[in-house]
Amino acid sequence: MAKDSTARFVGLDVHAETISVAVAEPGRDGEVRSLGRIPNRPEAIRKLVKRLGEPASLRACYEAGPCGYVLYWQLTQFGVACEVVAPTLIPVKAGDRVKTDRKDAEKLARCYRAGELTAVWVPDEAHEALRDLVRGREAAQRDLTRARQRVLKLLLRRGRQQPEGMKNWTAGHWDWVGRQQFEYVALQRVYADYVHEAEHQRDRLKQLDDAIDEAVAAAPAATRAVIAALQSLRGVAQTTAVTVVTEVGRFSRFEKARELMGYSGAVPSERSSGGPGGTSRGSITKTGNAHMRRVLLESAWHYRHLPAVSKALRARQRGQEERVKDIAWKAQVRLSARYRRLVGRGKAPQKVATAIARELLGFMWDIGRRVEQLNETNQVEAA
Repeated sequence: MAKDSTARFVGLDVHAETISVAVAEPGRDGEVRSLGRIPNRPEAIRKLVKRLGEPASLRACYEAGPCGYVLYWQLTQFGVACEVVAPTLIPVKAGDRVKTDRKDAEKLARCYRAGELTAVWVPDEAHEALRDLVRGREAAQRDLTRARQRVLKLLLRRGRQQPEGMKNWTAGHWDWVGRQQFEYVALQRVYADYVHEAEHQRDRLKQLDDAIDEAVAAAPAATRAVIAALQSLRGVAQTTAVTVVTEVGRFSRFEKARELMGYSGAVPSERSSGGPGGTSRGSITKTGNAHMRRVLLESAWHYRHLPAVSKALRARQRGQEERVKDIAWKAQVRLSARYRRLVGRGKAPQKVATAIARELLGFMWDIGRRVEQLNETNQVEAA
């Protein structure tokens, strides 16, 4: 956001029921004062904006959190420039052990005026609705996994083993699970409850998958184009592509692939001191988008195999421009070779998969940005 010597900077410490407000007056040494606490209600926010003066002269910010972006949308509707900032990147003063809503609001206003806060990307309401749907599907997948584990562990405790060669949770396995009977009524009741819950979660996941199909079909053409192009990559089917697109938003907002990798939290932590010999790297930072990082790690395991274009992958690539296919093939060749090389050096497969996921995101950035630029060019020509 451009600097304005006459702007007043408003810090908002937002909670479910209340908002603590502080304002930093213009100028480096301008006064920073608390304006008290208001209810977290649209009418109270409207009165606050009116009280603070001309909306065009206000610059408001608050921390990203469980209250979402409703306040952002309300303030922008009133004409107030607002940013949602990353809480983990707010400067922390050593030795400061006093934390109150009033002090937090004042700190936000002061740091915002000084330009020390990092804003996060805010989706529009339609984009957030799609993202919530994808995250709901992720939650359903976790619930299904837990429900299945309860069934399998009960069977294991009772010495029930499926026929040799039968894979878990295939149609035949579901049928075998449903035929199991136990002597004691109490045990049969709890087993039936576990199986019913597993079947319920399976059906729930199927319904959410269908809902994602419908939502993608109804999404803007530009969004559908990016989702389809990402599926040209090995290990990236629709669910993964939609997850990445809904979490990233626009790939073009990242100038370099490394910036997107940092956003995912899949980059190594680093401690540097005293010159080249004092540099050490540790585990990944995880200070990024966990939803995106999870699906990237799942996709990364596909690159342990030799490069190949399966029937399913060929179908996903159908209709894509040759440049996108070339990038996808380049990703296969590079990442597959890198996986084998790192494992050959004795690296743990889990760490190798993390490294592959990080590089895979770079190829996604290349494809996503290219498709976005192509869409913008086509829109300009059509206009």
